[in-house]
Amino acid sequence: MPVQRVRERIPAARLAAIARRLLKAAPLCAISTVDADGRAHINTAYFAWSPAFEIVWLSAPEARHSRNIRQRPSVGIAVFDSRQHWGGSDRGIQLFGTAWEVTGRAARDAERLYGKRFKAYSADELDAYRLYRFRPRTLKLFHERELGGGTFVTAKVARSGRLAWERTESYVR
Repeated sequence: MPVQRVRERIPAARLAAIARRLLKAAPLCAISTVDADGRAHINTAYFAWSPAFEIVWLSAPEARHSRNIRQRPSVGIAVFDSRQHWGGSDRGIQLFGTAWEVTGRAARDAERLYGKRFKAYSADELDAYRLYRFRPRTLKLFHERELGGGTFVTAKVARSGRLAWERTESYVR
C-alpha cells in the first residue's frame, strides 16, 4: 500500500479541535519509553491533558517506564478508543516529545489537572506515586470520519500548544 503526500494544508484550529476530541474520548494512554539497552517498553496509564496538549499521569518512580524516563526522556504516547471495530471509521492520536517527573509547583499544577479529569483521585491515597508530565513536539492524527480514510496528519506543537500543519499522508490502495 503506497503512501501518498497530500499538499492541502489543514488549518491549525481544525487540527486542534480534532486532537482535543481524540484526547477526550479515552481515559487511558499507552506510553512508550526506551531503556538503556535500546529496548522498547510500553506502559498504560490513566491520563489528563492540558490545553497545550501536555499530558500528565501518575506512576511509581521505580516502575520501568519511570526509570527509563529519568535516563532517556524521549517518549511516544498513543491515545485511541479501544472499542473501535475493524472496518469502521478509525481514529486516534500519537504524540512524540519528552517527559519528566514533576515536583513543587509543577506537581501541584499537574495534580489539579489530573484531579479535574478524575474526580475520584486523591493524592493522599496515592502518596507513593509521582506525577509525570509529557510535552509533545509533534502529533499525528487519524480520524477517518473527519480527515478521510487512511489519512494521517502530522503537526508540530508549539510550547503554547498551537499546532502547525506539517504534512498529510494518505495510504492509497
